[in-house]
Amino acid sequence: MGSIIPGYEYDIFISYRQKDNRGERWVSEFVESLKTELESTFKDEISVYFDINPHDGLLETHDVDATLKEKLKCLVFIPVISQTYCDSKSYAWNHEFCAFNRLAKEDKYGRDIRLAGGNIGSRILPVRIHEIDAEDKSVIENELGGTLRSVEFIYRSPGVNRPLRVNEDRPLDNLNRIYYRDQINKVANAIKEIINGIRNFGKPVSSSLPNDSIVAETVVSNDGKSIIVLPFENFSPDPDQEYFSDGLTEEIITDLSQIKDLLVISRGSAMTFKGAKKKVREIANEVNVQFVLEGSVRKAGNNIRITVQLIDAFNDSHLWAEKYSGTLDDVFTIQEKVSRSVVEALKMKLHKEEKRTTSNLKAYDLYLLGRFYWNKRTEEGLGLCIKYFEEAIENDDDYALAYAGLADAYYVGADWNYLKPAEAYIKARELAIRAISLDGNISEAHATLAGIADNYEYDYEKAEELFKTSIKLNTNYATAWQWYADYLARLGRFNEALININKALQLDPLSPMRNFACGFIHYYDQDYDNALQKFNDTLKIDPWFPYLRFLMFMSYFQKGLMKEAIDEYRNVLINTPESEDFNGNAEKIFKSEGKQGLLGYIIDLELRKAEPSTRYLAIFHALAGNVEKALDYIEYNVNSLISEYQYLNVEPAFLDLRSEPRFMELLRKVRYME
Repeated sequence: MGSIIPGYEYDIFISYRQKDNRGERWVSEFVESLKTELESTFKDEISVYFDINPHDGLLETHDVDATLKEKLKCLVFIPVISQTYCDSKSYAWNHEFCAFNRLAKEDKYGRDIRLAGGNIGSRILPVRIHEIDAEDKSVIENELGGTLRSVEFIYRSPGVNRPLRVNEDRPLDNLNRIYYRDQINKVANAIKEIINGIRNFGKPVSSSLPNDSIVAETVVSNDGKSIIVLPFENFSPDPDQEYFSDGLTEEIITDLSQIKDLLVISRGSAMTFKGAKKKVREIANEVNVQFVLEGSVRKAGNNIRITVQLIDAFNDSHLWAEKYSGTLDDVFTIQEKVSRSVVEALKMKLHKEEKRTTSNLKAYDLYLLGRFYWNKRTEEGLGLCIKYFEEAIENDDDYALAYAGLADAYYVGADWNYLKPAEAYIKARELAIRAISLDGNISEAHATLAGIADNYEYDYEKAEELFKTSIKLNTNYATAWQWYADYLARLGRFNEALININKALQLDPLSPMRNFACGFIHYYDQDYDNALQKFNDTLKIDPWFPYLRFLMFMSYFQKGLMKEAIDEYRNVLINTPESEDFNGNAEKIFKSEGKQGLLGYIIDLELRKAEPSTRYLAIFHALAGNVEKALDYIEYNVNSLISEYQYLNVEPAFLDLRSEPRFMELLRKVRYME
């Protein structure tokens, strides 16, 4: 039987080393299970090439079956990655894997194709049955030209690294916490996504996915039109006026974000270049944009002078430069002139007219101060931003942006446990509704309401609709894409979550929050390798980002890499009274008492703290098998709205609790289960 697409011999080609099919005949069983799953995944019959007795270990000097080249004309190539697969002397590596990689790049569809939602997927779909050496991982990634992303079928416990069996005798002992049936389903769904991408080759990209997770109307092609607004330099005599130049930067970013088909790097990533002595082309390459807007502000008393220049980083040419002088009474006009000059230089049109929401300069000044401190994400900064937003509202009771800013302050205060969650969520909701009543086009307020519907009201249908509205109002609002991705991950919709977080990263690539969010989505999907990759990206930007070191510890722990896990928990405890005790005892306890002993020790250390983390204790007790203790802490977190409850449905440490009646009741309480 041929392929469902004319011109191809097979739909799927299975490549493997013969030695990996001896004994339990793992590969044969995998192929049969996959065929059964494909029957319930596709309406059409899918053809699979699987040679039950392949040649193995041939040298390059040996003859290759001429018919193999024809058989390699397939839509999806599945290599079974084992401890021996990446061998340059093997037939499977040279004449199947490398050969398909070359052939696919040359055919009309290419090796990498656009999937639904605009993501890119490879027609090489690795299935991994062993943890492999770093050297082998490097070899395969060099051949692929990118990170190895595979569907794992690995059973791992102390001293064990073998393929996952169809029917495990002790499945809960598997540190990977994966189930054979689920992994087979993941492979079949990935194949379907790839084949649909090939079928739709050349057609406009549709972003509809299960549950319509992506707002199709908002996925735009920027056709290379992308820009970063660098932080305006403060040349004012008074260094305390720094907030004004930062505020002007943010306002121009906001203006430019309203332009259809222009990708605008968000404020978070832009501000990382403040004071940086880097060349414009170097900055543009870091965030992958064509245009760079840079400028300076000199403010003395009521007088301001703004200098701006727009640079095409691709060819290092200056498109234009302007100077604007005036008084603070002219600040809105000056901002509008700068934005329109950029638009004209890029030969675009404004998607919509920007609506200013205040003419009160003092209120505007206070709003900029509020945003300045809100972006710090510290408890002290939160108190200051609330103060300034409230003062802005006192000066202009109809200032929609100030209400949206104050709503954001209370929402983040609740989410980060700086404020009492129940009270802060209610206050944030009232303020966001007020902002929208004054100006219905404020994207931030809709995103805040979506987060409240998700985290406080448990109204997930309402949350999804509000996230979509926020993104439609401003496709350059990275926070909306990220919060939407968080929401999807908590519901277990990981593929959709990754598409959305990647959009947030495209807009805000140097943000520690966006990189961390991408990492924890992989973590909750039990994809610990990719989780650690994104956590390490976060580490380079902000080594002490909240919860980063804890989730790195958890990822290593779940992988069974205990040396690395202990090292990371050492970082979790750094600068605490418990740190010295841990440094002197952790390795000894693990060596003598194993993982259970280490967990018991860590629990005791946590309880010594002045304010023990109920989030951590719930996870540690669950991992240690202390079911009732774990459930006590989880129940407390749910009732108190401690942020860990939001991930109740997907936290890998809680997998063994899912059959417990108390746990199931908690899932029902937060509407993760009917």
